[in-house]
Amino acid sequence: MSVHSAPCCAIDFGTSNSAVAIPDGAGSIELVPVEGSALAMPTAVFYSAEDGSRLFGRAAVQAYVDGYEGRLMRSIKSILGSDLMDRTTEVGLGVSVKYIDVVIAYVRELKHQAEQHVGGKIAQVVIGRPVFFVDGDNARDKLAQQTLASAAQAVGFSDVTFQYEPIAAALDFEQTIDKETLVLVADIGGGTSDFSVVRVGPLQRTQTERASDILANHGVHVAGTDFDREVNVAAIMPKLGLGSATRAKLGNATSGPSRVPSATYFDLATWHLINTVYTPNRLIELRQMVSMFADSALHRRLMTVVEKRLGHELAAKAEAAKIDVAQTGIAEIDLAAVEENLSAHFDADQQRAALAAEMTKIVAAASETLRLAGLRPEAIGALYFTGGSTGFGALTDAIAAVVPAASRVTGDRFSSVVSGLGIHASRHFAA
Repeated sequence: MSVHSAPCCAIDFGTSNSAVAIPDGAGSIELVPVEGSALAMPTAVFYSAEDGSRLFGRAAVQAYVDGYEGRLMRSIKSILGSDLMDRTTEVGLGVSVKYIDVVIAYVRELKHQAEQHVGGKIAQVVIGRPVFFVDGDNARDKLAQQTLASAAQAVGFSDVTFQYEPIAAALDFEQTIDKETLVLVADIGGGTSDFSVVRVGPLQRTQTERASDILANHGVHVAGTDFDREVNVAAIMPKLGLGSATRAKLGNATSGPSRVPSATYFDLATWHLINTVYTPNRLIELRQMVSMFADSALHRRLMTVVEKRLGHELAAKAEAAKIDVAQTGIAEIDLAAVEENLSAHFDADQQRAALAAEMTKIVAAASETLRLAGLRPEAIGALYFTGGSTGFGALTDAIAAVVPAASRVTGDRFSSVVSGLGIHASRHFAA
C-alpha cells in the first residue's frame, strides 16, 4: 500500500478486542490487518518470564493457554481511571512493570501494525472512548481519557483526539441511509454498554462539526466481560466450592459462617483480577482454608486452579459457554483440566437468571438515554446495534422493547465503531 499524503488513523481500543482503520484519502475507510490477516486483535499482552519478550492478541492468549511461564494481561481498558495505573505488577520472577506501561505497549503494537500497512509514519489519531470510562465519577473518567492520551503520545502520536464509540457507530450507520433519522445507537462491547441518540442523514454526513446532532449520551460499565463473570460464577465456580457449606465447629453446629468465603471466587471469575489470586500471600491463605470446607474435594479443585494458574482458561470457557448458550441454548463445559471427568452443564434458563441483573442495568441505561434526550420512544426511527455482545439475542430483544416502533439495524459487531472512527478521523484532520 502506498504512503498516505497526510497519514492519520483511528483506533478502537476495546476491552476485549481492538482494531485500527485508515482513511484512504478518497472517501473510503480501510481496516488494518493487526494480527496476521485478522482485522481485530484481542486486547491482551503476554509477558514471558523466560526471556522477557512480549506477545499480543491471540498469540498472547495462546502462549498462556499453552503453559508458557509468564503473565497474561487482559481487559486492560477496564483499569483506566483507577489507582492501579501507576502501580507495578510482577510479570516474571523479580521482574515488574507498571500497568500504564502495559497499555503503552499495546497501543505501540497497534501503531506499528498501522504504519507497516501504510508504509510510513502516522502522527495523527482518533481514539474511541466509551461514554463513561468510570461510572459516576467525573474525575476518574477524565483521568482515564488523559491516561489513554498519554499512552498514545508516548508511542509517537503527536495529535490525539477522542470520539465517543456510539457516535462513531452512528457515523458508520449514516452512510447507509437516504433520509434524516433519529437513531438510538446501542454499543454493547466487552466493558461498557453505551447509548446515544443521534440525528443522522445525507445532509448531516457532509458536516464536520456534529455536536448539535448528538441529543444524548449515556452508558454503564456493564457489558460482555461482566456476562462472562456471571456465567463463570453461576456455572463453574460452584464446582470449585463457591456457595458450599463450611465444616461446623466441633460441639457447636451453629457457630461460624455457613458458606465458604466468596471473594476468591469472584476474583477468579473477573478477567483483570485473576492474577491477584496467584500472589504468595493469597496462596498461603487459601491453603489454610482447607479445614473450613465441609467437602475437601472442592478445596482440592480450588487449589488445583490456583496452583496451576487455570483462571484465565476457565474464564475463556465461561465466555465460550455464554456464546454457545446464546446460539444453541445449551453448553457442556469441560473442566477436565481441573479434575478428570469434571464438567458443568449450563442452559438458557440458567443464563437468563445469571445475567438478569446485568441486563436490567443495561436496559435501564437505554431508557435513561431517551429521557436525557427529552424524547418519547416513538420518536426514534432506528435502533442500531453494534459491539460484540449484541450477539446475545435476549439482551437485544430487551433493548428493542424500549423503542418498539424503531426499525432494528445490526451493524458489523466488530468493525462498525472503528469504521466510524475512521470517518471522523478523515473529516477531523482534513478540517
